[in-house]
Amino acid sequence: MNTAFNRRTVLLAAALGASTTLLQACGGSDDDPERNIVELAQNNPDLSILVEAVVAAGLAPTLSTGMLTVFAPTNAAFTALLGELGVSKDALLANKPLLTAVLTYHVLGSKVLRNEVPLGKAITPVAGGFFKIESANGLKITDGRNRVTTITATDIQASNGVVHLVDRVLLPADKDIVATAMALPDFSILVEAVVAAGLVSTLQGAGPFTVFAPTNAAFAALLTELGVTKEALLANTALLTSVLTYHVVPARVLKAEVPVNTAISTVQGQTFSVSSSLVITDQNQRTSNIVAADVFTSNGVIHVVDKVILPK
Repeated sequence: MNTAFNRRTVLLAAALGASTTLLQACGGSDDDPERNIVELAQNNPDLSILVEAVVAAGLAPTLSTGMLTVFAPTNAAFTALLGELGVSKDALLANKPLLTAVLTYHVLGSKVLRNEVPLGKAITPVAGGFFKIESANGLKITDGRNRVTTITATDIQASNGVVHLVDRVLLPADKDIVATAMALPDFSILVEAVVAAGLVSTLQGAGPFTVFAPTNAAFAALLTELGVTKEALLANTALLTSVLTYHVVPARVLKAEVPVNTAISTVQGQTFSVSSSLVITDQNQRTSNIVAADVFTSNGVIHVVDKVILPK
């Protein structure tokens, strides 16, 4: 009887040990529902710079209450950011406005577990702006500056929410649609057209906007199709304005949010549709392909198209 009891005891201990090892491997050992998010971070040596930053920004009380989700950058993530920005840790911690903007960009105003993440859709942090999370060899975040971050651990429970660890500090957008287009050489004709049509200030507005942006090759093909020179097109302000505003939707629509095979209203007033394979059909039954999607800006999103679409 004692031998059987001892055997069962050994087996139970082995099973418990295996379960503990599995929890540690999954990050479960970091859970502490009795501690709030700040206290949890304080007890994780790999989040010591994050804690310093939170204290320096005066955000500890904010992150200790409510029900929140925090994407927590590790020490290595902060070290990489200092190199990227070319600043010292002391300089970053002393810049309270920047620090506050960056830290609150990592915080959601509700608890969002891994299986609740709206993949591919715009996620709005408490700081404003947006980012998206996609599943591609793990969970990846694309921030406002189109930088990609990997979520390395998820669902670390705290008394006031949940923490997900990330390997790169997220940064909010710092360029509007016009500035973003100006920084990309393949949009130089589009920028010329926007300037010629007097639409710069409009596309620098608060928005949000979605711009289906034709490449230089798309504009070159249009000139051939219409049988006009670039100078003649840019001089025809009425036509130019009609064509350009037909490429703008007065809302932020990410790739995953595009209403498929549905009439999409534009700033110009007419509609176009987008198929499930991301082919646009304009009012003249001409088609254009979305060749790159979800270029983020401070006031919306840009999708790159390989053909200029035309209203009636």
